[in-house]
Amino acid sequence: MSGAGTGPAEASLTPLFVRLKLSLMRNGLKGSSKRKAAWIGSLVISLAFSVLVTLGLAMLHGHVHAGTVVVLLAAILALSWTVMPLFFPTGDETLDPSRLVMLPLRPRPLVRALLASSLVGIGPVFTLCLAVGSVAAVARGAAGVAAAVVGAPLLLLGCVTLARAVATANVQLLTSRKGRDLALLSGLLVAIGAQFANFASQRLFQQGGLSQLEPVEAVVRWLPPATAVGMVDSVSDGAYGVAAAQLALTLAALAGLLWFWERSLTHLMVTPDGSTLAAAAPHKDRGTGGPWALLPGGRTGAAVQRSLRYVVRDPKTKAAWVTSLAIGAIVPVFNALQGTGSVYLACFGAGMLGMQMYNQFGQDTSAFWMVAQTISTPRDAYEELRARAGALALVTVPYTVLVTVVTAALVGNWSGFPPALGLALALLGSMLCTGALASARFPYSIPTEGAFKNVVPGQAGLAWAGIALGMLASALICSPVIALTVYLNVGDGLDGLTWLVLPLGIAWGTLATWAGLRLSAPTVARNLPEILLAVSKG
Repeated sequence: MSGAGTGPAEASLTPLFVRLKLSLMRNGLKGSSKRKAAWIGSLVISLAFSVLVTLGLAMLHGHVHAGTVVVLLAAILALSWTVMPLFFPTGDETLDPSRLVMLPLRPRPLVRALLASSLVGIGPVFTLCLAVGSVAAVARGAAGVAAAVVGAPLLLLGCVTLARAVATANVQLLTSRKGRDLALLSGLLVAIGAQFANFASQRLFQQGGLSQLEPVEAVVRWLPPATAVGMVDSVSDGAYGVAAAQLALTLAALAGLLWFWERSLTHLMVTPDGSTLAAAAPHKDRGTGGPWALLPGGRTGAAVQRSLRYVVRDPKTKAAWVTSLAIGAIVPVFNALQGTGSVYLACFGAGMLGMQMYNQFGQDTSAFWMVAQTISTPRDAYEELRARAGALALVTVPYTVLVTVVTAALVGNWSGFPPALGLALALLGSMLCTGALASARFPYSIPTEGAFKNVVPGQAGLAWAGIALGMLASALICSPVIALTVYLNVGDGLDGLTWLVLPLGIAWGTLATWAGLRLSAPTVARNLPEILLAVSKG
């Protein structure tokens, strides 16, 4: 794996890899009409959207803020290419160069071949269209057009090379359990990013529009590969010295990325497989020390620890928890920042996490048989459910307090903090109650494969019935606390008594949880075979 080499076989490596990439794309469409229709549909939509975006960017030609828009767009495009391999590692089989370990290939020709094959696909075509539209928006005069002819390919090459270098450097992560976890969390990050983009756009147009972005654009135009678009803008303005510096910076960054990619590829080809090294390493004792020592003994402590370990280790459980934690905080905080919030929106976070109590046995999948072996009486079932509810409460209660404090501080309504927290805890207790009942009566299987499938085929109706009925029942159970909160807030001279909702909410939530666990335990103990069958279909 050393040396460049320029033999005839190496010279033909690039067209061979391009043909292999085209073969992979063509073979991936065989044997499934649905897959073929989805691919053709995505291709048509992508091309149509690319043409519209290109025309839209080109129409910015002559606009005073055209340079600001396209330079920042180029930076966002490069960032998207950088993180794409981390969140969609299975989207392209050629992102895993470890498949080529046994082939007698030299690194430099292999880099050229992989780069050429990376330019084949819907993503590169879309990026090229955006690059053409971006340079068309700022190119003026013959010199600007000449610079645009160079700038658009450089932006595309910079984005693709950046993605490949990141993918190769992190290939062991992308093919591991952590890589699959990142893929599961990608939808969450997109949702969070959309909220941030929405909030930023609202703030932007409230405070002066695109002119507020000019200081940021002045910095970004010197960050490759956005420098390729900045170079076209500089040439069009007659700043040839600045344009030359930006072109040199773009070429230097591209050369540096290719060098880093080559070194990472060489290191990957000559390094032993990390999985074999991990297997040969001494086994670490994972006892019950540290924070686990604070848990009670017996079934309760073991079940709490098992539930919390699911949150950390199981990809589907982790994705559900992180999504609930993030969305539960985003909704009240962002509404507060936009001036439309209320301290009572903190209940949204408690409700999101309370939904994790539903289908408690589904996360065990077929391994539920080991839990079933330890349950012989309703008392055993009650202790199992109580431990699972306790594990959820260990995270949800302090989280609810934190979100309520932050929301009250942002909206400046500290007098509403006690009733809001009391109402949130009452809602949490009600959802723990109905979640235990739904887990006992509507268990369903969670598929192990598929990042975005949380119910196996044939059980979707069962899952929706449990969740919908549970949420409706939770609202009914919590309705006395809701009615009291509304009455104290709208009643004349009763504002000073709203703090009573806090202790009442705590007591109501605790009582509701206890009642739900008690009512669910006999059903669980009686229907263990049916529950095991329902959760083992994934």
